[in-house]
Amino acid sequence: MSGEFILKGRLWVLIENGKLLSDIDTDMIYHNAHLAVTDIDEMGQFAFGNLEGYKDFADKAQPGDLVLAGDNFGSGSSRQHAVDCFKALGVQAVMARSFGAIYKRNAINSGFPIIELPDLHDDLFSQFDMAELNLEAGILSVGENVYHGNPMSEVAREIYLAGGLFQYAERM
Repeated sequence: MSGEFILKGRLWVLIENGKLLSDIDTDMIYHNAHLAVTDIDEMGQFAFGNLEGYKDFADKAQPGDLVLAGDNFGSGSSRQHAVDCFKALGVQAVMARSFGAIYKRNAINSGFPIIELPDLHDDLFSQFDMAELNLEAGILSVGENVYHGNPMSEVAREIYLAGGLFQYAERM
């Protein structure tokens, strides 16, 4: 197993009233008021700026962090900023029970890891637990607990290793 596919970091658990937050749309991830920002390095400061309870995420996030959410993460528009803002902050990956289809495609094309963990339970995580994510196997380990999900597809892994779809295409 390749080391590039094992990510270790601090876990941001997006939770409210003991439940993983679901239906976090791209406007909550990256508000449309900031769409004129085109420099990816500047996008991080607006991450979750429209998500109640997490508006300070950009100030508190650290490179290497991992994000965990409920169902349908990234639903809504095809807003690429909603992927790039995490990359700008150094967030390594987002895990959720499921993702919006367009968000999923944008993340893969950007070489940004997302992992679906459809069997996640709401009450098993604490904010800032240390976690290990195996992208190849689709396994999240938090302490003694192990959660099995969907591994990255072969194509998604190759795009990730290349650094994005355009870089992947250049290699072809």
